[in-house]
Amino acid sequence: MSYSKVPFQTLMPILEAAGALKNLRRSGWRRVGLPNGESVADHSYRLSIMATLIAPRLGLNAEKAVRLALFHDLPEARAGDVTPAEGVSPNVKHAREAVALSEIVANAPNGSVIYDWWREYVCQATPEARLIHQLDKLEMALQALEYEREEGVDLEEFWQSARAALCEPTLIEFYDWLYQQRPLDRRPVPR
Repeated sequence: MSYSKVPFQTLMPILEAAGALKNLRRSGWRRVGLPNGESVADHSYRLSIMATLIAPRLGLNAEKAVRLALFHDLPEARAGDVTPAEGVSPNVKHAREAVALSEIVANAPNGSVIYDWWREYVCQATPEARLIHQLDKLEMALQALEYEREEGVDLEEFWQSARAALCEPTLIEFYDWLYQQRPLDRRPVPR
């Protein structure tokens, strides 16, 4: 059966999950008292823009990187946005997300392909997946900068978490530049 002949209703679980991400606030920001923080969809959108702009600079496939960015958090529509602060191990988190994504794509055309993209990201199996993993953290640092400026809060823990995930020199350079943009009263005093 050609893709153009697939019943539209088979696409609905994926589209509904994407819609649910528009209303799912990121847990980390709620935990630190920002109840109206960005949604998971907001995060994935900017991450996709970052992938579009940065992947080619690193000689990587931008289309593949954007695809990974768009789908990397789709399981959270059913599994929730679980953060390390909640004490759930990465293995348990990924197992829950695997079940959730399997349910979301079960009857979709090319559902197994979407699932494979997510696994590629989780396993960091390709250079593009490793890039998106790092950009995911860099996007968090950029969001932290915006919240520090707008809300007057200190989000150092998010900065530290982001920096710990970076190994690509270009992304570290970008992070360092972002860090210097923080309000002076938010930067830790060197010891």
